[in-house]
Amino acid sequence: MSKTKYQDIILTIEGQIGTIKVSLSLQFPEYQNNNIQFNRPKALNSFGGKLMAETIAAMRELNDHPDTVFTVLTGEGRFFSAGADVRGSGLTSSDETYASDAEKKLEYITRFAPGMEMLRSIIDHKKVFVVALNGPAVGGGAAWFTGSSDILLASSSTYLQINFSSLGLVPEYGSAINFAQSMGVHRANEMLMFGRKLTAEELQQYGIVNHIFPVEGFQESVKGFLQEQLKANDGKSMMEVKRLQNAPLRDGRLVAVVNAMDALAERFVEGAPKARFAEKKKQLEANSKKRASKI
Repeated sequence: MSKTKYQDIILTIEGQIGTIKVSLSLQFPEYQNNNIQFNRPKALNSFGGKLMAETIAAMRELNDHPDTVFTVLTGEGRFFSAGADVRGSGLTSSDETYASDAEKKLEYITRFAPGMEMLRSIIDHKKVFVVALNGPAVGGGAAWFTGSSDILLASSSTYLQINFSSLGLVPEYGSAINFAQSMGVHRANEMLMFGRKLTAEELQQYGIVNHIFPVEGFQESVKGFLQEQLKANDGKSMMEVKRLQNAPLRDGRLVAVVNAMDALAERFVEGAPKARFAEKKKQLEANSKKRASKI
């Protein structure tokens, strides 16, 4: 078990499998695998609170663990992750004024640094990085991890939707390159430019998803699948396959992360996302009021 106490994720370590798990529930007695688990129950595992910093810390912990081979990032509940926490985000709600566009850009680059470090920690991670999509992933939740994974497993309820363009944003932290390498430029463009929703079956057809498991018993299916691989294959050899494949790509992926962060900061300097985020926030608040009125 991890010695660190996390609030927005749950990290468990069992044998050669370490798992980071995101959860919509505060109780996880049934999950006894190695986990990093997102734990923001009222925000569909969106990226807010301490989730990002804790995910980075857990990745570091598992990277240095002497026994683990697989690092699994998964979730629990209806969503793997809903991406940015629009209602709780301070990125578009600030009325702060800046002396120049350069000063404004520096402020946003500083805010994006945790995301950059999270992607670097994934790119440089020594263990086999498995993303296990227990359900839909939207925005950053779909882009950051799925494109950077070594192995991608999905439940039959999974879909990916990356709606950056609709919010005046750009593909974040190198995701444009990652998806183009996996599914081809034209399919990646349609997904990233137009926000096309892709089902688990389409993702498998496009070469993104390795295996699809039923929703019922998904976590146990993932656990069983990885344990089978550990029985059949040498752990160090599997990690060496990853190292040899990724070594020539490493610098290019980091450059892509920096380029994407630069482009994203420029979008905020231009003010493009502010109006779109404000409209989205109004929609979410209106939907919440409607649901509350029916109770």
